[in-house]
Amino acid sequence: AETKKASAMEEANNEASAAVALSELTALLSPSSPAAPEAAQAALSLSGSASGRALLAGNPEALSALASMAATASRGSRTALAALVNASAEPAALEPLLAALPALLPLLPSSGAACGVVANLSRDPLAAPRVLRALGPGAEPLLRALSGARPPAELGALLCNLSQAPEGRRALLDRSRRAVQRLLPLVKGSESAELRRGVVGALRNCCFEHEHHEWLLSEEVDALPFLLLPLAGPEELPEEEMEQLPLDLQYLPPEHRREEEPEIRKMLLETLMLLTATKAGRIQLRSRGSYLVLRELHTWEKDPEVLSTCHKLIQVLIGDEPEAGMENLLEVTIPEELERRLRDADREEEEQWRKEREEEPETSR
Repeated sequence: AETKKASAMEEANNEASAAVALSELTALLSPSSPAAPEAAQAALSLSGSASGRALLAGNPEALSALASMAATASRGSRTALAALVNASAEPAALEPLLAALPALLPLLPSSGAACGVVANLSRDPLAAPRVLRALGPGAEPLLRALSGARPPAELGALLCNLSQAPEGRRALLDRSRRAVQRLLPLVKGSESAELRRGVVGALRNCCFEHEHHEWLLSEEVDALPFLLLPLAGPEELPEEEMEQLPLDLQYLPPEHRREEEPEIRKMLLETLMLLTATKAGRIQLRSRGSYLVLRELHTWEKDPEVLSTCHKLIQVLIGDEPEAGMENLLEVTIPEELERRLRDADREEEEQWRKEREEEPETSR
């Protein structure tokens, strides 16, 4: 008992000493302080451990000082921002950093670290709308970041997090701001898997807004080729099939490769699945050769989850149209018992399909 008591007293003393040291460190974080760069480095070192991050997150004055320093062009500002990235992962940092957001927002268009801080803050579904309000009308700082020659990789997670909120989807789907048209080229064109993942996640979330499906698939946006291209391979198709595809997917060069990340391939398929929830979407996907791309993907794919998602999407495209009044699958209310039976049947069908797939000779895949 005495040992436990001594240990508890030592821990309390250590915490008190750390709190005093952090208070002294905070005073040195002023941009006018000659010791500010060294103080920022100390804060970054502190944020490298779980206990250090918790200590920083619980000190609003330190977080505010780091944010003020990060917003300047002074020596040590990048170090301060890196410390904030680490600290912002702690729930306790949410309120102080939301208050400090105005200082960080001008950094978003060019700073991956600033995007990382705001992405961490917006992971909380309740905080995402507050982040959006801080970003201002139309989330303009995000649009400026999207317009850059090389958008920061961390922008992807930020976009995906914000698009989970209705306000975020409205901002991205605002037709006058052309945010979707800026997102789509990044689905295939970005070298960063982190950015591609976040962008596809944001597009998938936007597709829950079914009233925008016709616009997304119209000539004004033409989202379908962008979503299909990362799923398409360089396989040669008969000419009559090739002509059914969008022009951007016809006669792809031998060096063309599918999206290398299984998670992103699955998210792309889920995005297409959402677009098939409306009759207009199903007509577009069927008439523009989507089945042909999915057929070849299904033959090539090895990841079980991606295969399963691809299989379900193919079933929707080759299946019969829903009866009158049920054309919009996102608006159909399914009785709980029927939904349970459908889930059970779907699980049994998937298990049987996977078993058959595993029994196929390797050369046939």
